[in-house]
Amino acid sequence: MTRYTYDLHIHSCLSPCADDDMTPANIAGMASLAGLQLLALTDHNSCGNCAPFMKACRRYGIVPVPGMELTTAEEIHLVCLFPELEPALAFDQEVKTHLLPVKNRKAVFGNQILVNEEDEPIGEEELLLISATDLPLEQAYALARSYGGAAYPAHIDRDANGIVAILGTVPQEPAFPAVELRDRANREAYTERHGLAGKRLICSSDSHNLWTIGDSGDAIELDDEPYSSAKVRNALIGILRGDAL
Repeated sequence: MTRYTYDLHIHSCLSPCADDDMTPANIAGMASLAGLQLLALTDHNSCGNCAPFMKACRRYGIVPVPGMELTTAEEIHLVCLFPELEPALAFDQEVKTHLLPVKNRKAVFGNQILVNEEDEPIGEEELLLISATDLPLEQAYALARSYGGAAYPAHIDRDANGIVAILGTVPQEPAFPAVELRDRANREAYTERHGLAGKRLICSSDSHNLWTIGDSGDAIELDDEPYSSAKVRNALIGILRGDAL
């Protein structure tokens, strides 16, 4: 078992609410400076920058995890993570069919920049990515798992788009094996108040800018022998899916 420092909730310049300098190479470079070993990209309702992100992380010796922050029909944010790029991109295409046909207004919401593996802009996503999908919570959870991924509620200790703020608590169904907190200081109170004993509590930054990457300062132990980045990702996804506790 190896202890990995991680940040599993980061937005790139594809998310309209993120800074334009949140390019894959900049994210990976800042994560390296912060001492992170395991990093996930989770743009709003899109995996469009995951391919260049994974390449950038590998240049810095960081294990990359492709992902997405999906907004359910109830406007709950779910972190969806995948063991490999291919299922993440397939999931991305499925989610696009559930987005509202509303175009982004850059002057209002911000840019949605797609980049290539050299960190160069190659276009922009036209659909507004921060709108809710038409996927109810249970269906969204099941869909991510059907592509081999893990899905869990994001920032449950935050009012905006947090499952506790919207539903009042973490529901028994779907039976999420993991949940995310923004603040580690809330672990004990939220575990007791919302019956989270036995769940994996993930603390990540939800960074939309470079200087907050790694702020959560959390770590996880993973079985990585014989070592490969794929082994690390699969071990992580297995824990978050509840396959390995």
